[in-house]
Amino acid sequence: MGLEERPIELPNEKDKTHPTGTICVHAFSDLTYISPVVFLYLLKECYIHGTCKATMKFRALQQQVYQVLHNDPQPGPATFVIQCLYALPIFGLHCEGFSHLIVSALRRYLKLGTDPADSLEAKDLATKLFLDIVRGFVNHDERIVVKILEVFDIKLNNIEKAMYQVKERNECGCDAAKSFLEQYIFQLIESQSYMTAVSLLEQFSIRQSRQSFLLSMIQNKQFEAADKWATFMGKQMLCVLVQEYVDRSMLKHANDIIKKNNLRQEFPDVYHKSKESSLKKLAEKGCWEVAEAKTNRDRQLLEYLVNLAMEAGYSEKVDELCDRYSLEGFPHVKVPDTSHLHNRYLCLNELAVEDINWVDEVDGLRNATCHFEGCKVVGVDCEWKPNYEKGSKPNKVSIMQIASEKMVFIFDLIKLFEDVPHILDICMTRILQSPRILKLGYNFQCDMKQLAHSYGELECFRQYEMLLDIQNVFKERRGGLSGLAKKILGAGLNKTRRNSNWEQRPLTQNQLEYAALDASVLVRIFLHVCSHSQPATVSGGHDKIDWKSHIVSHMDNNIKKSKKEIRSKKQLKAALIKEHCQSS
Repeated sequence: MGLEERPIELPNEKDKTHPTGTICVHAFSDLTYISPVVFLYLLKECYIHGTCKATMKFRALQQQVYQVLHNDPQPGPATFVIQCLYALPIFGLHCEGFSHLIVSALRRYLKLGTDPADSLEAKDLATKLFLDIVRGFVNHDERIVVKILEVFDIKLNNIEKAMYQVKERNECGCDAAKSFLEQYIFQLIESQSYMTAVSLLEQFSIRQSRQSFLLSMIQNKQFEAADKWATFMGKQMLCVLVQEYVDRSMLKHANDIIKKNNLRQEFPDVYHKSKESSLKKLAEKGCWEVAEAKTNRDRQLLEYLVNLAMEAGYSEKVDELCDRYSLEGFPHVKVPDTSHLHNRYLCLNELAVEDINWVDEVDGLRNATCHFEGCKVVGVDCEWKPNYEKGSKPNKVSIMQIASEKMVFIFDLIKLFEDVPHILDICMTRILQSPRILKLGYNFQCDMKQLAHSYGELECFRQYEMLLDIQNVFKERRGGLSGLAKKILGAGLNKTRRNSNWEQRPLTQNQLEYAALDASVLVRIFLHVCSHSQPATVSGGHDKIDWKSHIVSHMDNNIKKSKKEIRSKKQLKAALIKEHCQSS
C-alpha cells in the first residue's frame, strides 16, 4: 500500500493462471494533469487493496497525501482539496474517512506556508461548499464542516460574500448571513450536536446563546462542549459553570475549570472539597500511598486523610502520618468495634480460623508442607507492595498465604528465597503441583504469573495442578472477592490494607489478619456453596455447580500424556470434588 511511484499488485485469486492485475499510481508524482476524481479513485484503490489494519492504512495514506500536495495539483493545493471534497460524496462509504484524511493532510501542508492566490480562491470555494453542505446540496459529516471552517478560516464576511454571489443583492447583508448561521446552529442544538454548535458559535463570534444552553449541555453530559462554550463566553459564564458542577457534586470538573481559568479566589473552598473527594475514593480503594502523595503535604488535606484512616480503623496509618508530618491532636486510634462494622466485614472468628502461622525458616516451611499434604482443599493468595511509578516493574511478591479449614500459614517468600531457595522450591512444588490437593484462588492465575516473574529461578511457580479459580465459577463483576463473600456469606472483606507495605517486617497484626482472611474465605465460600447446593428440581439453596469443569492445570506441555493418564486425571478431579462436597 502506498502512493509512491510504483505499481500496486492485485492478485487474481479466482484464476491464478491469469496475469497479475495492476493499478498504476505513477501519476501521483505529478498532479498537474490529474483531476480530483481520478486522484480520489486512486486513493480508494490504494486503501481497498492495502494489507495493513484500517488505522495504519489511514495514517500511511494521510502521510502520502501530504507529500503529493507538493506535486503541483492544479489550480493549487488548497483549491484542489476543496474540489476533492465536492467530489467525495460520490464515493459513498469512503466519503467521511477520506474527507478527514485529505483535510488533515492539507492542514499540515499549510503550516509550511501558502500561496496567496491559491488561499484566496480556496477560501471562496470553501465558503461556497459550507453553504452547499448546510443547504443540503452536498452531503458531508458535521465534523468536516467544522474542519473546513477552521482550516480555511472562514468568517462572517466570507459568508456574506458567498451569499451575495448566489442571491439578489437586496436579500443579502450582514443580518442575512448571521441569521442564516443562527438558524443552522439552532438546528444543531435541536439535534443535540452541541460540540459542532459551540464550534460554530466560537468561529463566528456569536454570543447570543444564554445560560439555558449551558444547562442543556450539562444535563445531556456534553461536558467538553459546555467547557468550551463557557470559556468562549468569558469569566461570568465560567463561574456559572463551576457553580453548576459544584451543585451536582462534580467537584473534579469544577476544580479543573478553576485551575485552567484561575478562579481560585472566586471559589476558595472548591479546591479542598475536590481534593477531599479524590482522597476519599483512593482511601476506599486502599490506595493510601497514592492518597498521601495527592495531598502535596497540604496540612488540611493530611488531617483529612488521617480522619479517613481513623474512620477505617487503620491505626498504623494514623500513627505513620502523624509521625511523618508532626500532626498533633489526634487521639489514639482503636479498630472500630461498632455493630454496623461487624455486619459489613467478616472476621477470622466467623470463619473458624484457629491459628495464623508465620513461616520464615526451614522447620516452619516443612511443617506447613506436611500439614497441607494432609488436606483435601486449601485457599491460596499472595500479596506484594504496590508500585505507583508509571513504567516501572512491579515489586516482588512478598508473601503467600495458604489456608486449610482451620489453619492459615503465611510464607515470607522474600526471606525464604534468600535463605533456602532449594527447599522452598521443593515444598511449594509438593503443594501447588499435587493432584490430590484442590487449590482455591481468586484470579490466582494472574498471581501465579507474578510469582513466576518474581522468582524465575524456581520451578514451583511455573506449573500448577488442580487449581479452581473461584472468580471464573461465579463471574462476579462488581466488588471482587469482597463482593462475592458478601453475596455468599452475608458479609464482605475490609480491603483497607490491600495496598499497604507488604515488605515491611514485621507485618502488623492487622496485615496478618487481612492476609489470612483473603485465603481462608475462599475455603469457606467453597464449603458453604457445596453444603447448600441443590439439584435443579429442588427449590431453595444454590444451583448445583459443575466445579470440575472449572478446575485448571498448567503443566509442561512437552511431556505427552497417554489417554489413560488423561482419563485417570479427570476421574480423580470428579472424585475429589465429590468427596469435598460430601464431607462439607
